[in-house]
Amino acid sequence: MRKSHPIRRVVLATAATVSGVVLLLSLKPASDPASASAAGAAPQQTAAAQESPQGGAEQARADGTVTGAVAQTQYGAVQVRLTVRGGKITRAEAVQAPKGGESDQKTALAVPKLNQAAVVAQSADIDSVSGATYTSAGYKKSLQSALDKAKAAAPAPGSSTGSSSKPGSGGSGSAEAAAPRTVTGKAAQTPYGAVQVRITVSGKKITRAEAVQAPKGGESDQKTALAVPKLNQAAVAAGNADIDSVSGATYTSTGYKKSLQSALDQAGG
Repeated sequence: MRKSHPIRRVVLATAATVSGVVLLLSLKPASDPASASAAGAAPQQTAAAQESPQGGAEQARADGTVTGAVAQTQYGAVQVRLTVRGGKITRAEAVQAPKGGESDQKTALAVPKLNQAAVVAQSADIDSVSGATYTSAGYKKSLQSALDKAKAAAPAPGSSTGSSSKPGSGGSGSAEAAAPRTVTGKAAQTPYGAVQVRITVSGKKITRAEAVQAPKGGESDQKTALAVPKLNQAAVAAGNADIDSVSGATYTSTGYKKSLQSALDQAGG
């Protein structure tokens, strides 16, 4: 048997070692730090996109209660009142809507849906209710008016709504003064029944007026339905009890104004 030459064994061992090193070098780039960095780039970009502010698209609105302008329709007036909290609409309601005959059914059908849609959409871009096209159009018009008022009353960006920087002034007091207050006047007796008015005051202005009591029964129902919405609107527009009586409802108008003045006295207006 021939013995292997020592030099041949050394050559073979060296060749095997070189082959192993080459193989290891060919596998190393897979764990290269540059590859790991590239793999993490996409998640970093996603996180940055999620952190980017989205609030710029929201509309700034003053908190409180705001009533839009009256929108006249073919079947009667529509007027919308909004309650805004934290810059968002939390409640929408129609303080005026078409009444009488078939209009009662359409109003009862449409107004709740429109109120809900306004709160969901947070804008006047809402769908009309089928079968109540005129009421829907008037609602959206008055709703937009209310939104415009709320936006106009919003504080300027960067302004402080908290403590005041003026010496001796209390920031919390200013916030309390701007907070809406609801006051109910004393009931005023008339030959046809009691009239009692409740108002919401914000910033020394009447933002809402309503009759919690009014003459009822027989002909009084018609006179109340005719007079009270007009008196409510007049009270908000005037900001005081110096409003005109509604023709054909003199006693109700007189009682309304008396109770309204009582409410204003309680509110300090």
